[in-house]
Amino acid sequence: MTLFPLLSPGSDSAFATAGQYFFYFAVYSFLGWVLEGTYNLYSRGSFRKEGFLKGPVKPMYGFAPLLLLSFQKLELPLPVFLLLALIIPSLVEYASGWLLKTFFRRQWWDYSDMPRQLHGHICLKFSLYWWVLSAGCIYALHPLIALLYPLMEPVWLPALPLVAVMFLADMLWTFRIRRRSLTELEHGEG
Repeated sequence: MTLFPLLSPGSDSAFATAGQYFFYFAVYSFLGWVLEGTYNLYSRGSFRKEGFLKGPVKPMYGFAPLLLLSFQKLELPLPVFLLLALIIPSLVEYASGWLLKTFFRRQWWDYSDMPRQLHGHICLKFSLYWWVLSAGCIYALHPLIALLYPLMEPVWLPALPLVAVMFLADMLWTFRIRRRSLTELEHGEG
């Protein structure tokens, strides 16, 4: 059994498998957007929180479950997997924060004022939140999403190219807008 089934040679249904994983990515990215919006509504009184992308998705919330699902296929002992459920979302959050700050010189979230934080990108308190949410996602939510996928597959697979183009267009458009804003800021400072 391989860690990343999409990369396995000789896969008969690579498109179908890729479609299934992209479905999970899209669902969890959307649910992450809902989760952050709900948290923002609770903590700041407004559902809308600016993210990197303009669409209703938070890709960090899509990547972490996919990585965890890949590790789950290895049938690791439960304590090891639960440790990964703590580490992987934190690594994804740290890498995302670092990349965004490196490319756009802006930090979309900042834990600098929190205890036990690292460069403002991650902190122990939120890592523990992600740990609980990740375990709940993999053991409670994902089995339901996995049951939903076969029902959605006849519609999802034909729509997959359009959805992928929409994700890509959002990323490219956002990247262009953010880089242009950064360039204008740099020229304004000089």
